[in-house]
Parts: sequence; C-alpha cells; structure tokens
Amino acid sequence: MSAQLRSAVIVDAVRTPLGKGKPGGALAGVHPVDLHAHALRSLVERTGIDPAVVDDVVSGAVGQVGEQSGNTARWAVLAAGFPESVPAVTVDRQCGSSQQALHFAAQGVMSGAYDVAIASGVESMSRIPIGSQMLGRDFAGPEVARRYAPGLVPQGISAELIAQKWGLSRTQLDAFSAESHHRASQARDHGLFTREVAPIKVTLEDGTVREVYDDETVRPGTSIETLAGLRLAFKDDSWAQRYPDLDFQVTAGNSSPVNDGAAALLVTSEEAAAELGLTPRARIHAFAVTGDDPVLMLTGIIPATAKVLERAGLAIDDIDAFEVNEAFASVVLAWQAETGADLSRVNVNGGAIAIGHPLGASGARLTTTLLSVLEQQGGRFGLQVMCEAGGLANATVIERL
Repeated sequence: MSAQLRSAVIVDAVRTPLGKGKPGGALAGVHPVDLHAHALRSLVERTGIDPAVVDDVVSGAVGQVGEQSGNTARWAVLAAGFPESVPAVTVDRQCGSSQQALHFAAQGVMSGAYDVAIASGVESMSRIPIGSQMLGRDFAGPEVARRYAPGLVPQGISAELIAQKWGLSRTQLDAFSAESHHRASQARDHGLFTREVAPIKVTLEDGTVREVYDDETVRPGTSIETLAGLRLAFKDDSWAQRYPDLDFQVTAGNSSPVNDGAAALLVTSEEAAAELGLTPRARIHAFAVTGDDPVLMLTGIIPATAKVLERAGLAIDDIDAFEVNEAFASVVLAWQAETGADLSRVNVNGGAIAIGHPLGASGARLTTTLLSVLEQQGGRFGLQVMCEAGGLANATVIERL
C-alpha cells in the first residue's frame, strides 16, 4: 500500500432512467438486483474495462430488507455477469448512501487499497416502500427518545419546521418546485440527459417489452397555480396539536416523489486509468460528512457545505455548478439562504422534485448529473450535497478534467 495519498478520479458515470413508484411505474416490475445490475453492466460496457479488474463494488441502498437485503450489491454484481472474484458491499447512510459509497471508493483508491472501484446505488421504492426496514421497530431506542423529547419526527414534519424557521412561504416552495420541473423538461427536450442515462428494457404485465428512456416524474408545464391546488401532505390533528403555531406548507408537489432507479460510477487512481487506457472525466477534489439536529434533520447540508469548501480551499463563488438534493423545496431554499449560493447554478438540469429521488441511488445519480452539467457548461468545480435522515449530510467537490 502506498504511503502517500493518490488522486481518485471518476472515469465515467451512468444511471437508469428513474421510474415513478407504484402503481404504474415503468420500472416497478424490475427486481432491484436486476435494476442495479443494469447500471453496473452499462458502466462496464461504456468504459470497456474488464470487470475482473474491479477491486470492490461499494453500493448504497436504504431499504435493506426483502428484495434489497442480504448485501444486495453482491447479488447485483453477479447478476451483471461480473466474475465471482469481484467483491461488493452495501452501505447505509440513508439518502446519502451512494454518495457515501463514492466517498468510500475514493478513500480506498486514495489510500492505495484499491486501484479500480465502482461506487453505485439502487432503490426500488415500488417494491421496498420507504421505511420498510423500520416498520414496527423502535429503531432509535429509549435513550434517544429521552434526549430528544418530545420525540423525533418524520422528514415531512422536519421540512415543515425548516420552512417555518427560514420564513418560507407556500408560494416560494411551489415556485421552486415548478422551476425544477421546467429545468428538467428543458434538459430532457434538449438531450442533456442522453449521455448519463442507460435506457432499460422492461417486460410489462401483458408480456410486451418496452424500452424506457426518460425519467417518469418530470411534468412539463407544471406551474405555481397547479401546485397551489394540492393538499397539505403532513398536516393532521396530531401534528397540529404538537405544533400549534406551525403554518403547514409542504405538499406532494414541493416534495420529491417516490421512485425506482440505480446509478454507478467508475473510480480509479490516475495511474490505473492511464494503464487501462481510460480518460477520466473528473477528479474527486474533497469530501466531508457531518451531523446536525436530528429533529430538523435535513439541515446538515448547511454545515456540510461549509466543511467541504474549507477542505477544498474554495469559496462558494468558486463553484460552477451545485447539485443539492431536492428532498423538499424548503431544504434547498434554507440552504441557499445560509450559503448565499447563486440559485441559477443549483440543479441546473432540474432536481429531485422533478427527476426523482430513489433514496439509495440518489447520491450516485446526483454525481452523474453533476458531471454532465460541468461538461455542458464548461465549468471546473462542482459541489454536491445531500440531506439524510438522522440529521446527517454528505458533501463532495469534484473537479472537471
């Protein structure tokens, strides 16, 4: 193992189109192992590498139960046709799981433990509904309950509390969401997702085969007026009694939808890339992870951004493109208010409110899109940050090569 840290580079990145969750989602009938395998197989085909040279596949998945259990990454590697000698591991940092997989893969390369690694992620929210792994379980335990009395809250309530703390109105949340759909629609219509998406053939219930190219939850023509007609998603008597002063604002329209998808990135050392005849697209410049208030839960992206910029030796204005996961509109708008980032550089091709948020795949999906945006715009530095359950956040800075 080298005593000196090496650079870790991203050679290529690919994702599936993101399907809408049941009922009727195009990818709902695809087993998550096979969905993940499609991304892995597509990555190998695009780069032309022999999968036998891969030292490890580090993958994210949130719902590690049922069809996504038992170290699901290992089964995806085998389903993709990789040699049995290629190992794999599944990690869970909630919504940041595949971004954390990227960090782990990069750390392995930088340390000399790996020469070639794949970072990936998958989530079939149609087949493994959100929260499945926690149903009926006291996952936090009594000590946490005592520390955070009167108790933890669902992410939707956290999003409401964030909107209240930063004084965000329903109109602001809906305007941001409409813009996400507009940007994603424009990007799709102009072919800006073509390079990053690997179309997938699926067999429908009637036996016909369909090739899926596009993200299913992008809604062209979404307007503030349309979104204003949606009902509140998280207001009920129990939460209204617990937070009597809370002016509820969050709807399905200003939140991310339920999605199925997978994504994968090839990470190597610069030396290994040269030896294999590969041309890297970006260098992993800096990364950070941080914790924050588990009740507000989704604000960790604010300190994570500050931490990764400090590690990178950069200021917010040095970043040419941002990918900030749109779990909820209030999360991104609160982040922007605190960081001062230029919103015209944030989620340039649309964000998760439109494109989708397949939990364990989202970190890798964001990096895949960030690479596209940097190349399309000629930018140098891109920053990606992801809010995560439990008050966690991952942040990554990449440099286009």
